[in-house]
Amino acid sequence: MPKRVRFLVPFLLLLFLQLSMLSAQSFTNPLLPGGYPDPSVCKVGDVFYMANSSFEYFPGIPIHKSKDLVNWTLIGHGLDRETQCNAAINLVDVHSNGGIYAPSLRFHNGTFYIITTAIYRDAKTNKHSAKNFVITAKDPAGPWSDPVVVKGAPGIDPDLFFDEDGRVWYTGNHKPKDPEFKDQKEIWLQELDLKTFQLKGTRYSLWRGACDGVWTEGPHIYKKEGKYYLMIAEGGTSFTHAIMVAVSDAITGPYISNARNPIFSSRQLSYDNWVHSTGHGDLIELEDGRWFMTLLGVRGDLNRKSNMGRETFIVPVVWEQEVRFGKKKNLWPVVAPETGRIERENPLIFETSKAPSRGPKFQDDFKNDKLGLEWNFRRVPMPNTLSLENKSGFLRLFTHPNTITERKQAHYTGIKQTESDFIFTTKMLFSPSNNKSEAGIAIVQKDNNYVSFTVRKESDGMVIEVTHKHKKKHNLKSIKIKFYKGEIKLKIESSKNRYTFSYATPGKRFKTLVTSSADLVLFTGFTGAHIGLYATSNGLENKDHADFDWVKYIPKPRN
Repeated sequence: MPKRVRFLVPFLLLLFLQLSMLSAQSFTNPLLPGGYPDPSVCKVGDVFYMANSSFEYFPGIPIHKSKDLVNWTLIGHGLDRETQCNAAINLVDVHSNGGIYAPSLRFHNGTFYIITTAIYRDAKTNKHSAKNFVITAKDPAGPWSDPVVVKGAPGIDPDLFFDEDGRVWYTGNHKPKDPEFKDQKEIWLQELDLKTFQLKGTRYSLWRGACDGVWTEGPHIYKKEGKYYLMIAEGGTSFTHAIMVAVSDAITGPYISNARNPIFSSRQLSYDNWVHSTGHGDLIELEDGRWFMTLLGVRGDLNRKSNMGRETFIVPVVWEQEVRFGKKKNLWPVVAPETGRIERENPLIFETSKAPSRGPKFQDDFKNDKLGLEWNFRRVPMPNTLSLENKSGFLRLFTHPNTITERKQAHYTGIKQTESDFIFTTKMLFSPSNNKSEAGIAIVQKDNNYVSFTVRKESDGMVIEVTHKHKKKHNLKSIKIKFYKGEIKLKIESSKNRYTFSYATPGKRFKTLVTSSADLVLFTGFTGAHIGLYATSNGLENKDHADFDWVKYIPKPRN
């Protein structure tokens, strides 16, 4: 072996060991990859719990738990029964970007509380309504109670604050009576009866925000050293998104705005920063006195967007005394004090923690009698959408006349896409009796924006095709499958900003059907993309079905 090579080998080994040790001592943002926006976090004993918005998806309000703020496990959903979502709260025919907005998760005297907003647009009048409601549970994994709507509570993004004197306060937003400009909002406060979950007493107008007050929302109240801190989101959930804070000696105000607002934003960074649109935060204090903030952001993997949409991130927070003209004034939270922005790589919050694996794989062989918590539906699914009992070890997805269409319940179920680069594979048994019956996989961003990779029966044989719907359907490639005998593997791979759609029949290697750019279903609304299984009879009534043996999802995080 040449002397130079003998020298390089131990050097490279040492470098590898050092990088491995560094990786083992750090974690990577986002904290919750995939479409988990508007995080709200609370701590009970030594366990942290987090709730996120779910919008039109069902089950609604995903809830995670963690012992160290970096390793999170999905334990349930606040809305997982049809009876919770088919009356006052409507997730049956809710419009895209409607549904559940910005839950606030809190714990008080042995009970978990979620207060949140359900948005619904009437299909006939096109008018929106916002219903703010409360659900409770003794165990955050569920079961959660039926929703109780808080009457006379306008606006969105409500919060609950349990004060030391036993009083409970509702904080929300609304349009002020005398708006100074378009889209100005105002934060208001009123006491809440904890037995009936109805408002009582005087309503107080607290704050219209710090920097023009456009879309002042997402309020949270905290108490520190006898003072009340009101933290809000402002600027709309895009590049001007920001977090503001104000302080008061009394919960009812008046509130003094921090002169250094916004306390966190990506406004000052390049549009091409790796993450942008940061905002809508919630604070959490640790036993040792340290503070952290969970918040949402959008990764700019492709065209300043990603399929994943708004995800959950975490940043450190310290409290510093404001000093003006040599005099000490208010104490204020300082977010990400060393850099002022979200960092991709971060030291572990607890030294005893283990670093979470980057891009954890997902696999389901459908051996259980219940669908896993990771699977989601666009709206409450119809009866007989799927079965795990008809064929043991398979998920049977029945065909239905509905396709993926606005306000419709399609026979589609998916998991959250967590990285821009990935491989998703499934094995499907599909022998339909009727023409136009179709089944396969789909990446869905919205009802009018998805990509399907499916097998369809026609009068002269079976067709495999890739279709992109962006308002209108566009066929990317379609061919007849030769020697099809009812079994096929389908694979979508995303790499280097390209999609590759390939398939394999028994005993054959995967064959590429078509490739395309990977910008087909980039984030445009409030939710991230889901990758999953789809079946339809395209407007016809029949009793066909597809049986899925397994699915494998391998995310490939970018550096």
